[in-house]
Amino acid sequence: MGSLFQLLGLCFWVYFISYSSITVVSQNVGGSEKVKTVFIDGKAPIGKTDDDFVCATLDWWPPEKCDYGTCSWDHASLLNLDLKNTILSKAIKAFSPLKLRLGGTLQDIVIYEQKGLQQPCISFRKNSSEIFGYNQGCLPMSRWDELNNFFKKTGAVVVFGLNALNGRVIKSDGSAVGPWSSTNAESLIRYTVNKGYTIHGWELGNELSGSGIGARVTADQYASDVISLQNIVQDIYRGFPVKPLVIAPAGGFDAKWYKELIEKTPKSLDVVTHHIYNLGPGVDSHLIEKILDPSYLNGVTRTFSGLQNLLKTTGTSSTAWVGEAGGAYNSGRNLVTNTFVFSFWYLDQLGMSSAYDTKTYCRQSLIGGNYGLLNTTTFMPNPDYYSALLWHRLMGRKVLSTTFSGTKKIRAYAHCAKQSKGITLLLINLDGKTTIQVQVTTEPVALNGILALQNKQKSTRTRFTRIPQESTSGGITREEYHLTAKDGNLQSQTMLLNGNILTVNSSGDIPPLEPINVHPSEPINVAPYSIVFTRIPSIDAPACR
Repeated sequence: MGSLFQLLGLCFWVYFISYSSITVVSQNVGGSEKVKTVFIDGKAPIGKTDDDFVCATLDWWPPEKCDYGTCSWDHASLLNLDLKNTILSKAIKAFSPLKLRLGGTLQDIVIYEQKGLQQPCISFRKNSSEIFGYNQGCLPMSRWDELNNFFKKTGAVVVFGLNALNGRVIKSDGSAVGPWSSTNAESLIRYTVNKGYTIHGWELGNELSGSGIGARVTADQYASDVISLQNIVQDIYRGFPVKPLVIAPAGGFDAKWYKELIEKTPKSLDVVTHHIYNLGPGVDSHLIEKILDPSYLNGVTRTFSGLQNLLKTTGTSSTAWVGEAGGAYNSGRNLVTNTFVFSFWYLDQLGMSSAYDTKTYCRQSLIGGNYGLLNTTTFMPNPDYYSALLWHRLMGRKVLSTTFSGTKKIRAYAHCAKQSKGITLLLINLDGKTTIQVQVTTEPVALNGILALQNKQKSTRTRFTRIPQESTSGGITREEYHLTAKDGNLQSQTMLLNGNILTVNSSGDIPPLEPINVHPSEPINVAPYSIVFTRIPSIDAPACR
């Protein structure tokens, strides 16, 4: 035992000299609260996101779009959304910037108004005999002008999804045969450039990969079409210092299909997008159970790791995005995917995907359906809007390896802090009964091993974290943002931040998201069914310098 304490003392001395810090020892508290440790390896990042990692979608669905007897889209379409709504504008501006992906199922039957085009420019009409259940719709250039003026005013970063079925013949088995006809898309791109509109990326098609949704295109043909789109972009944007990204295929991840596409477009495909609807249909009555089940949440790691490995092994320079993610398909589920409980799924997705080097994550949707960040009729922010905004403001680009020990009910993710010193830690408590006290450590594995051995011989838990000396005098504090549901109701559409209701004021202003300040030696208290962001400036991780 004596030698153990001598070795422990030596480690403390080396650690003190190396980091010029004070090691703080805390004791476990009784009752239902449990003290756990989160280990953050700050030596090097395990992934790196875009600055505008948080993205949201705008879709084409008309008011007639109904699922399971509920029509949840109202006037949230790109063709009829009220662009003069104050809350909508301020909600986008709050991100400064917010990346918007324009697209969805109906994008592959949208034509773009152009001179000489014989077809009338009309909106979508329901027709059960047609693919996707609608007749072809049209984007008037007057509406495209309105949209781009709105995007410029709000500072949005825009990705536009192009019609990839144009010119193809769709057989009875759903296979789409023939090359993509790019004429209409090229007309839209030229119009956009001539008007001086800025587009961050042009994405080809929606959910036509693998077995497809409604229709499918072979990977070989899709690769040829992506190359055609890249050639068009290079031609039209010749002389531009920065050209838009070429993005595809915006579908469910099919490893074999994706591998062929990536291998055949090594210099043409800038971004590989895939969609996440891992919770199943919106009608599923077990959605909440799935959201609160750590094992179920972990299931999607196969998709993230599969795509990451493909990008590493194929030698491509392409990066990975989640191009659309609503969790539950067919418009989500009212009072589930638009309530507090969905932030458990959503923030876990943001944390998990970024750990697998995903650069951008686009939430379906900004507005529309039952999974909008904003309420479809009132435009008021749903809980996930505030979760997204906090992530955007607090979580920096560099992702840190994070390990939580003790319970599977805590999900932990850490990044270098955004535009400030230190790190930001996200903790999600899926346990509805237990408050978890969390202590952060960045100590070497060897020291942790010694502590683990010591703990076996002691009845109390001991945790260690390094705190710079100036913090002990009150010079540095830790910022905490505790998110809970109003009245403890997981299906509430009202979120509390540090006990205060989050809502816009009479002018439509997004509320300030103010933290509470805590001494860094105190453990982080994560209440049952709650979410905590904490910015810790006292942790000087080498990865963040």
